[in-house]
Amino acid sequence: MCLFVISISTANAQSNYTQDEDINTLLKKKRQYNKQNGVGYRIQLYNGSEARAKSIKSDFKSKFSGIYTKLLYEAPDWKVQVGNYRTRLDADRALNSIKKKYSGGIIINK
Repeated sequence: MCLFVISISTANAQSNYTQDEDINTLLKKKRQYNKQNGVGYRIQLYNGSEARAKSIKSDFKSKFSGIYTKLLYEAPDWKVQVGNYRTRLDADRALNSIKKKYSGGIIINK
């Protein structure tokens, strides 16, 4: 009998739940921010000289042809970044397979 009363009160408490408009407003703002600024992760393979960065990029493209690669210059260094991953978990999974060939890879925010 006691369990029956507790289950009814729990069901009633859940049915009285109403979403707050502030939460919906914040979610809309977050979605808009994500569209404008991008969200996700990449794997950075190298940070250093231009010649070495170009060499690593072409080598990576030959070994992992289906993964997006990007060569980026931020003074004074060149960076090789790969992949477009929505979640950290996806990036971690990819990094596990990439680290077999490129041990210095790290995950960064886009």
